[in-house]
Amino acid sequence: MAHRKLRMGMIGGGKDAFIGAIHRIAANMDGQIELVCGALSVHKELAIESGHILFLPKDRTYTNYEDMIKAESKLPADKRMDFVTIVTPNFAHFAPAMLALENGFNVVIEKPITFTLDEARQLKKKLDETGLMLLLTHTYSGYPMVKEARELVKKGAFGKIRKIYVEYTQGWLSKLSEREGNAQAAWRTDPAKSGKSGCMGDIGTHAAHLAEYISGLKITQMCASLNTVVEGRMLDDDGAILLRFEDKATGVLTASQIAAGEENALKIRVYGENGGLEWAQQEPNTLTLRWLDKPAQTLRAGNNYGDRESIYATHNARTPGGHPEGYLEAFGNLYRNFALALSAKLNNEQPKPEWLDFPGINDGIRGMAFIENVVNSNHSDQKWTDYVI
Repeated sequence: MAHRKLRMGMIGGGKDAFIGAIHRIAANMDGQIELVCGALSVHKELAIESGHILFLPKDRTYTNYEDMIKAESKLPADKRMDFVTIVTPNFAHFAPAMLALENGFNVVIEKPITFTLDEARQLKKKLDETGLMLLLTHTYSGYPMVKEARELVKKGAFGKIRKIYVEYTQGWLSKLSEREGNAQAAWRTDPAKSGKSGCMGDIGTHAAHLAEYISGLKITQMCASLNTVVEGRMLDDDGAILLRFEDKATGVLTASQIAAGEENALKIRVYGENGGLEWAQQEPNTLTLRWLDKPAQTLRAGNNYGDRESIYATHNARTPGGHPEGYLEAFGNLYRNFALALSAKLNNEQPKPEWLDFPGINDGIRGMAFIENVVNSNHSDQKWTDYVI
């Protein structure tokens, strides 16, 4: 356990932002982390007001990330931040992350990790040089039943994996909301801020990460079709991909932000020789197992199931079964595991294996490669294109 609270800084995430508040709740959930400074907006007045609302000291409420990182690096070791959380739009991830690493700070960063694959590779090189730590907040890998699914696959409960179906459907971009004052829609559908892909970059990356995380198999080839359904939109808002994985497994990934009426309907099914599993983000405490030779089973999340479920599931469950835990707790699990691992490192202690189970730079590189490969496959005349990293 930590000998003291870890000190966190935040770039972006001011009072007008959605994801910043989620990160702060998640970081605060287990009492391992405290927010000590922030450059919370590119707008000076908003940055100052947001710092005031969060009771940050005036001298540690910064109006740009460069000043923050440089000032924090000059503070005594027992005062300066231990890590910085970056919750800006995609195009503004790389520069603050690199500057933080260059100044000796660990990093937590939203996905996709950078704007381009090359930037992600540069971050990996700097992490390798410095030995610092990075957490990439692929939230859905933080759910206890996702971790249980992964462990069941890993120990061979279903035999060799053959088929993976994963889908992430939303409906919030069913209209041209980016032209109607929706700030979230505006930057996520702008190629200059979001990158090469809209829907696949935003939520398709989550689906791809979940498929690889649970199955333990890497994507090797794809056949992608992207659509821009809403007239006037600059990036894809819908798409489907045929996938080939390692070990001859195949799959289908669909992502859509124009499925009118859907909320955050992320679902995955994985099938092996002897059976399969199903998990849905909107009913996250339930994992369904199906078997070739016996009735289906329903597993439920709970920290009181230590005699029946893996340590990876029970370590990431805070309450007994029947007390629902969801998105915020999954987010909190990522922060807690990162904090436990970082505290162990700072104290020259050996972290437990379950503490090290959080997404990092390699997941970030694969996420950026997914975006590049999806766009390239969509533009290709070939049915199958190799997955290039």
